[in-house]
Amino acid sequence: MPNITTIRRAQYETRGPVPQDVISAISLPKPTLSEGQALIEVLAAPINPSDVLTLTGEYGILPPLPAIGGNEGVGRVVECGPGVTAPAVGQTVLLPVSCGTWSSHIIATAATLIPLPNQADAQQLSMLTVNPPTAALMLSEFVDLKPGDWVAQNVANSAVGSYLIQIAKIRGFKTLNIVRRESAVAGVKAIGGDVVLVDGDDIYKRAKEATGGAAIRLGIDAVGGAATDRLASCLTEGGTLVNYGMMSGEPCQLSPRYFVFKDVTVKGFWLAKWFRTSTREQQTALYGELTKWIATGKLHASIHATYDVSDIKAAVAAAHSGGRDGKILIVPKQGG
Repeated sequence: MPNITTIRRAQYETRGPVPQDVISAISLPKPTLSEGQALIEVLAAPINPSDVLTLTGEYGILPPLPAIGGNEGVGRVVECGPGVTAPAVGQTVLLPVSCGTWSSHIIATAATLIPLPNQADAQQLSMLTVNPPTAALMLSEFVDLKPGDWVAQNVANSAVGSYLIQIAKIRGFKTLNIVRRESAVAGVKAIGGDVVLVDGDDIYKRAKEATGGAAIRLGIDAVGGAATDRLASCLTEGGTLVNYGMMSGEPCQLSPRYFVFKDVTVKGFWLAKWFRTSTREQQTALYGELTKWIATGKLHASIHATYDVSDIKAAVAAAHSGGRDGKILIVPKQGG
């Protein structure tokens, strides 16, 4: 094992409209481990839309500045401080949420680290914390779906959308998937989307025909704006529409015809709030199930490209650009 003297981290001291302009890689001396701490070599850490919005200052909660980017990821324990007996050196672990995972190494309290299967794909595991539970919970927390039931979603080619399709299939649900461009259709079908349609003003008619007039009780919206209204048109009377994002940059639009005459309910979902209200047992059960699915290959996400910490500007620019069919990951070069 190499002698680590410095660590690399992606730091930002301001926020601005061009996210890659405010962040850069810095080198720091490796801190001395205190009682109960572990040094973890970061294996992979994704760049999520919420990370980009944090850099531009548009996310709901913003950390104090200066800050290190990255909210989730996985790593390998490479050194233990005094008093640490577990996890052992060499163990793959889930990195603590919001610890600045766009780094070559992080230091964390060993007792808070969650061991993960060493043999599992670290890059797939690195995306465990945010998107898979978001998809799983939106499928279970709002409507009591049964095998054979339909759920509709827009931006189905997103990371959350991909996980939602796969989890729905595991649970026996059917998915109506709406995308914003024709080029995304084939990819969504390839991961198991039952029906895939390009968004448009006639989406209700096309969705009804494609699903055989199925009663769709749950709609998942990540776009906002007029797309919310179009998704609501696909729902049955008494259906529930759940919004978890605003990719259009516009507030959700919804015609009174849906919440007055069709009794559609609109709710929001934010994973951070679920963490505040759920029990430790609920969290453990959820992540245990998701980890098992990822480790066995039942649940996976497309990866567009990987970047070293030193290439953080290019990585953030790639994550901020449109037209991707996969996640951008920070995968630090090993050995320093």
